[in-house]
Amino acid sequence: MNKRIGITCLIILGSACLLTSIIVVGGVGVYMWDKANPMPTITAAPTYAIVPEVTTCPAGVCQESSTPNGALPTDSNTAAAIPTVELPNYIVKVMDQIQTEVVQIRGLQPRRKIPRALLSSSDLRNKVVNDFLVDYTPEDAQNDAIVLSILGLLPPDFDLLSFYEELYNEQIAGYYDDETKEMYVVRSSGFGGPEKMTYSHEFTHVLQDQNYDLRNGLRVNDEDCEKESERCAAITALIEGDASLTEYDWLYQYASDQDRSEIQTFYQSYESPVYDSAPPFMQDDFLFPYTAGQEFVQVLFDQGGWHAINNAYANPPVSTEQIMHPSRYPFDTPIVISLPDVSSALGQGWVQTETNVIGEWYTYLVLAKGYQFETQIDDTLARTASEGWGGDAFQVYYNAATNQTVLVMKTTWDTSRDAKEFYDAFKLYGKTRWGSPSSHFNLYTWLMNLVHGVKMPDSETTWQTDTQSVEIRYNSHTTLVIIAPDSNTIDLIIQTLNVK
Repeated sequence: MNKRIGITCLIILGSACLLTSIIVVGGVGVYMWDKANPMPTITAAPTYAIVPEVTTCPAGVCQESSTPNGALPTDSNTAAAIPTVELPNYIVKVMDQIQTEVVQIRGLQPRRKIPRALLSSSDLRNKVVNDFLVDYTPEDAQNDAIVLSILGLLPPDFDLLSFYEELYNEQIAGYYDDETKEMYVVRSSGFGGPEKMTYSHEFTHVLQDQNYDLRNGLRVNDEDCEKESERCAAITALIEGDASLTEYDWLYQYASDQDRSEIQTFYQSYESPVYDSAPPFMQDDFLFPYTAGQEFVQVLFDQGGWHAINNAYANPPVSTEQIMHPSRYPFDTPIVISLPDVSSALGQGWVQTETNVIGEWYTYLVLAKGYQFETQIDDTLARTASEGWGGDAFQVYYNAATNQTVLVMKTTWDTSRDAKEFYDAFKLYGKTRWGSPSSHFNLYTWLMNLVHGVKMPDSETTWQTDTQSVEIRYNSHTTLVIIAPDSNTIDLIIQTLNVK
């Protein structure tokens, strides 16, 4: 999610991860052509006014230039990293012009020059794969697949690493690397409408980084995002939504008729078989930072123009709930939920592979976008059931010797009605995934829970298959979901949690 901000891949024009380690690939501005939302025909002004505004950076975030006479310094540490092939003069002039136009639109001032280059499609894809997938090991991919599999979002044997390699080989259009401070745009037959639009999006990321310091100021980096995936997903949506809104401003104000014609032609011929074959949740998750992010940023703009958007960088959104429901920003912040480590209840051989926050967005995806079509519940029902999310914590444990997985997920909701809505929706989801609920009453379990002081839930539903036991329960504002190899393991986990 962090470096992904910068890669403009071809799925999205105008891009949480639940687990940031799933896709800590990308640079600031993963840019994709959006087949789901192709470029609109621009015949009139957008619904917002263009109000250029030069702003003051938040204290301690901006790094001002100390170069005399207003000249912009170039980072000497990154300049040598760009390809040695010199850009043609006409392309340099076009890039410079777009930069001037984006500054006029966005109102943020550049602090220093950046290395920039055009690369062939194959060279750019190789660079992205080598730069961003090199640290994503087969073990990382396997752990991520384990988590997504028990959530019902991926098949158990899904080769996540190979899929990402194929996806980026198909999709890369350009990126700004917030670590090396370099910007690249893919070059096909020239520098036409698609390349110009990509450049306007990517240069917005340059301005964001130079004014707000994405990696250190906003802490959108591998280490922080692995620990706080929900926060990073929200900030990524802000960043990409901002760049997308700026891009469409540029498209309306400055793109020529020929630029627009070339973009339309590109869309008419564009194909993306790898993306089209992706599991449903993944397609939606790639789009989320752009689509939901742009809607979030649009609301801010309607309230206070670019000044309101700039203020959001000083007080960033902290949850996908805030992105999905802009009226809840900035005051409705997540409740912190803690879960004890239940390894002792599981016995030998079990390793915790993940502990994090799922958030409202992935709660919705679990219900509505499972990899098996028959498990997907109605989209409206899934959105209603996930709304009212107040905070959560989840843990996943894996036993390599037995190839078994355990999921523990505790969620608090804004109201008891919200908790009941999720409980009811999950029962419907569970019936499609595991079959009819079990009606078996375990007297021993009931007595042991009573002895250990475990509070009986307001409602409880269980499923039993040949390989899994599942239980969901809710008490007032809280729901608890446990997936384990058998019911005895669930009982031990509940006793360890001492659910109240």
